[in-house]
Amino acid sequence: MRNLVLYTDRLLLRKMIQADVEVLMEIFSDSEAMKYYPSTKNEQQASEWVDWTLRNYDTYGTGLWIVEDKAKGDFLGQCGIVPQQLDDVIEMEIGYLFARRVWGNGYATEAALACKKYGFEQMGLRKLISFVDVNNTPSARVAERIGMTVEKTINKWEKDVLVYAVSL
Repeated sequence: MRNLVLYTDRLLLRKMIQADVEVLMEIFSDSEAMKYYPSTKNEQQASEWVDWTLRNYDTYGTGLWIVEDKAKGDFLGQCGIVPQQLDDVIEMEIGYLFARRVWGNGYATEAALACKKYGFEQMGLRKLISFVDVNNTPSARVAERIGMTVEKTINKWEKDVLVYAVSL
């Protein structure tokens, strides 16, 4: 498969391409899925998101990846390892955002666990973080299920955010 980065029993994670704007709009236009982001996104903003991701691939060799159902090829969401500024340092964050129609199936946990393994084993990272809005209990549960614990609370994006972390 083109641009395949990694896979699990049920999922394929591949590099994002500009043509993914269309499928990403399922998430970006859903106010419930985007509840903990500043706002929903239009197609132009989604295209800028893909451009940002492609720049991360070029600069850091990593970024968010498109998550697809391994058996059917259906779009499920995005998950990956994203550079984030934390205390004047670039840390690598496991980020995840899935289509609401697939919530509750364990896909975010499965994808995030695969990203954790990839970050430690393939990228040689010693630490991974996740930023989780203090009110986003489902995302906090994903971070906890993959072995992360709260390191601290910070103010980022004009709100309180939990910094989850896991180290080798």
